[in-house]
Amino acid sequence: MERIPMTRTGYLGLKAELERLKSVERPLSIKAIEVARAHGDLSENAEYDAAKERQAFIEGRIGELEYKLANADVIDPETLSKDKVVFGCMVILENLETGENVKYQLVGPDESDIDEGRISVTSPLGRAMLGKTPGSEVTLEAPGGKRQYELIEIL
Repeated sequence: MERIPMTRTGYLGLKAELERLKSVERPLSIKAIEVARAHGDLSENAEYDAAKERQAFIEGRIGELEYKLANADVIDPETLSKDKVVFGCMVILENLETGENVKYQLVGPDESDIDEGRISVTSPLGRAMLGKTPGSEVTLEAPGGKRQYELIEIL
């Protein structure tokens, strides 16, 4: 069985989304289908088709979330060693071209949000950082060309 690494925050976020889908979105979808069905001929009813598509999306997402939560491997970043970059850790990088420092946390794909400083461990930068120690150079090929960073600190 595949274990899916995620932080406690990511786990709680997926759990909240699942609860919202089950308690709010699913009943709304069922009601929309009932309303559309009441309009008559289903073969030419775009409203009915749209409601059924929405229901299928919701049910698919519920299944996906239930799978991920059942197979979650919740990792507490506070218990991690600070000697090398691993899933869940927070890092400070210096862009060697611009001298700018950036701070990121390595998280699972479902938790990533660049605006919040959370990047996926499966992203090119995330993969390039794994196993690195402070003072190491991190190089990656980006669409705009090669980027180089220095790993300043693991928080």
